[in-house]
Amino acid sequence: VGEMETAPKPGRDVPPKKDKLQTKRKKPRRYWEEETVPTTDGASPGPPCNKKNRELCPQRPKNAHILKKSRISKKPQVPKKPREWKNPESQRSLSGAQDPFPGPAPVPVGVVQKFCRIDKSRKLPRSKAKTRSRLEVAEAEEEETSIKAARSELLLAEEPGGMGARRRRSCRVLIFFFFFHSSLSQHFDLNLRQFGPYRLNYSRTGRHLAFGGRRGHVAALDWVTKKLMCEINVMEAVRDIRFLHSEALLAVAQNRWLHIYDNQGIELHCIRRCDRVTRLEFLPFHFLLATASETGFLTYLDVSVGKIVAALNARAGRLDVMSQNPYNAVIHLGHSNGTVSLWSPAMKEPLAKILCHRGGVRAVAVDSTGTYMATSGLDHQLKIFDLRGTYQPLSTRTLPHGAGHLAFSQRGLLVAGMGDVVNIWAGQGKASPPSLEQPYLTHRLSGPVHGLQFCPFEDVLGVGHSGGITSMLVPGAGEPNFDGLESNPYRSRKQRQEWEVKALLEKVPAELICLDPRALAEVDVISLEQGKKERIERLGYDPEAKAPFQPKPKQKGRSSTASLVKRKRKVMDEEHRDKVRQSLQQQQQQQQQQKEAKAKSTGARPSALDRFVC
Repeated sequence: VGEMETAPKPGRDVPPKKDKLQTKRKKPRRYWEEETVPTTDGASPGPPCNKKNRELCPQRPKNAHILKKSRISKKPQVPKKPREWKNPESQRSLSGAQDPFPGPAPVPVGVVQKFCRIDKSRKLPRSKAKTRSRLEVAEAEEEETSIKAARSELLLAEEPGGMGARRRRSCRVLIFFFFFHSSLSQHFDLNLRQFGPYRLNYSRTGRHLAFGGRRGHVAALDWVTKKLMCEINVMEAVRDIRFLHSEALLAVAQNRWLHIYDNQGIELHCIRRCDRVTRLEFLPFHFLLATASETGFLTYLDVSVGKIVAALNARAGRLDVMSQNPYNAVIHLGHSNGTVSLWSPAMKEPLAKILCHRGGVRAVAVDSTGTYMATSGLDHQLKIFDLRGTYQPLSTRTLPHGAGHLAFSQRGLLVAGMGDVVNIWAGQGKASPPSLEQPYLTHRLSGPVHGLQFCPFEDVLGVGHSGGITSMLVPGAGEPNFDGLESNPYRSRKQRQEWEVKALLEKVPAELICLDPRALAEVDVISLEQGKKERIERLGYDPEAKAPFQPKPKQKGRSSTASLVKRKRKVMDEEHRDKVRQSLQQQQQQQQQQKEAKAKSTGARPSALDRFVC
């Protein structure tokens, strides 16, 4: 009988079971945790260190870093490493590729200068350290803003249009073919012979058109969608029409008084103090409506409060030629004696008078930059003047019939209406005057021209004539990019209301209108000195004069009469030394200037022996 197999006895061939602490799986170490060093090979960290089992705990070295428990998260804290400044050339992206062009992209200096508004050629005035630091900070902010504006110019994808030399000679059919797909709807004719001739005006956004006829017809429409806003007949002759700060208000110069209408054709105001008005101009940043009348008065009406700011007598008879300078809001008036006068509501006399023609002035226009002024007179001459302080004619052209109406576009194109013909001249760019040698475009209408205006931000010219309204296509006339926060043609009603509130808060006072707006930031030294003298004469003493030194009283017998006199004498001596030092410096500067002038006058070659000459 075979032997029976028996189960093995414990302790002989079967390995003993491991302790629970030994069989427990070790927790994997995370990347934010430090690697723990066990006390002995294969031993576990063991229980926490308490007073009872202090002997079982491993002893830390003295210089070991002790980690504190975080109250926010349960993750162990890792000691922060010192910050290492890396070289931008050595920085790599997530993919591991190195940037071949580190840092911001460079901006051309010429592009930055186009947006810079501070003249850095002028040195900062000598002033207090605090004022000087503020000026330096303002210059730094202006430079940073101009760089950002130059960088964002890449986002302006639209470019101004234009035609080459061959296409300038083309007729209207070729222009239609050139603009067939994009701008065919912008050309239209409104046949309104029974109510003409017409005056017209575009809104600042270029979206709405208002026109008024001599026989009382007034209408406003969205000329892009051809949606009519209002149409009324005032049963009175309409001499001029203007949009106010938005397309919701309309100013109409009727035969007797000035009337204000809304975009529904409802009459809101009748201003009887502005009577027999012939021309209207609206200053958008000042909320001023300027009116020229038959009686020879130039009146400024503040439409935000409904008050007349100024009523100036030009003393030149009937006023029927008026234009505004968009750069400085100065009004230009043309007179029958051939002069053009420049007016501001802050002055009762004209700021300047320019003799332009031998006969009466028929039309005046100023470009958008405020640099050039175009005039036409009864002598059949068309002149372009420089308004940058010289007021001299740059170019002159004799026209066969003389121009009765002039207008500048946003890109510097000049249009002149001569009878039933419209001529357009173009220059080298926006900052250059138009060349009067050869017309850019010529167009013949069905009746005599009575009003001209370029549509903002569009290559469109609106012409009012005796037969109605004509919208012409003029390539390169409008600015291709617009500021959505200032003049947004696609704004909603809510956006328009918010813009009106912001514009009212930023309204410029009428007293700040002057020839040079940059002079507002400068100090009028002459007026300051004159006011100081008048104040001294009125008071009998100089309140700003330096008071004599009075020593402060001291304790412990140091305020005796002798010590006070000694301290006064010391201050007087210091002031005397400063005056002597300044006089010596002035004498040395004068001597140096005389030596330099003498050396320049002689013109001889300098010699080494000149240093021995006194």
